[in-house]
Amino acid sequence: MAKPQSFNKRENEKKKAAKRLEKQKRKEERKSTGGGSMDDMIAYVDEHGMIVDTPPLEREKEEINLDDILISTPKKEEVVYEKPKGRVEYFNESKGYGFIKDVATAEKYFFHISSAPAGITEGNTVWFDTERGARGMSAVNISMSAPEKADPPKNE
Repeated sequence: MAKPQSFNKRENEKKKAAKRLEKQKRKEERKSTGGGSMDDMIAYVDEHGMIVDTPPLEREKEEINLDDILISTPKKEEVVYEKPKGRVEYFNESKGYGFIKDVATAEKYFFHISSAPAGITEGNTVWFDTERGARGMSAVNISMSAPEKADPPKNE
């Protein structure tokens, strides 16, 4: 024996059936007009990054002259090299070495007496160049007077 259906349930079933019919009609209409193919849904990107609907073979291409493209590096600006200024923190005259503390960076550099001027003592203000040694950076070309114009170091 079938269950009795309520009014709302019959109405809901009628609405569902009507929606199915409407959907079927739209589907048949699309088939008859020929629209909705995959080709209509494809988009292309042109050389400027814009989305277009024409394939790349159908569009006009812009000719580019390779001689118009400039490839170069910017000119290097003239940099005036200033010798670092430092203070002699430690100097052992009998062993012939010492350490200079850079005023600007507070780094300490080893130096040998052969690179220092005669009469150098602890506490002197000096100007120097740096050079990579066996155990790190070393101070070379040490002078006790301020340089007029310094040449850039060869290897830092």
